[in-house]
Amino acid sequence: MVDTSDKLTTTRRAIASARVLMSSETVTALREHRSPKGDPLEAARLAGIMAAKKTAELIPLCHPLPLTHIDVSAELNDKGVYLEADVSTNAQTGVEMEALTAVTVAALTIYDMCKALEKGIRITDIQLERKSGGKSGDYVRSK
Repeated sequence: MVDTSDKLTTTRRAIASARVLMSSETVTALREHRSPKGDPLEAARLAGIMAAKKTAELIPLCHPLPLTHIDVSAELNDKGVYLEADVSTNAQTGVEMEALTAVTVAALTIYDMCKALEKGIRITDIQLERKSGGKSGDYVRSK
C-alpha cells in the first residue's frame, strides 16, 4: 500500500461514468416498469453507493477512506442506461477508485436485473470523468 502519511488531508472529489447498452425492446420494458425483478435503476443506485463504501475491501492495496458524499445517478435513454457516480472525501488520497467501483457495480446490477429480458446487454465506457484535490491536481476528461 502506498504510504500517504506525508500527504496533506484535503477535500477530494471524483466523478466516474459507465454505460449499459441494451436493445430498444429492453429500454421500452424498463420505461413501462416491466422488469421482472423490480426497479433496476433504483437498485443500481443503491448498489453503487454500497459498493463505493466497500471499495477498500474489494480492491487490493486500496486505502479505506471516510467518504463524505456519494451520489449515484442512473438515467434511462434510448440506448440503455447512463450511470454516473460522484464521490467526495476529506483525506490524504483520492476517491477515483470509489467512484469507478460505484459505477461498475451499478452497471452489473442493471445487467442482473435485466438479464431475463436480454442476455446481450453490454457494459461499456467505465471511466473517470473528472477528479479534484490532491498533489496531482485536477483532471477533466476531454470530450
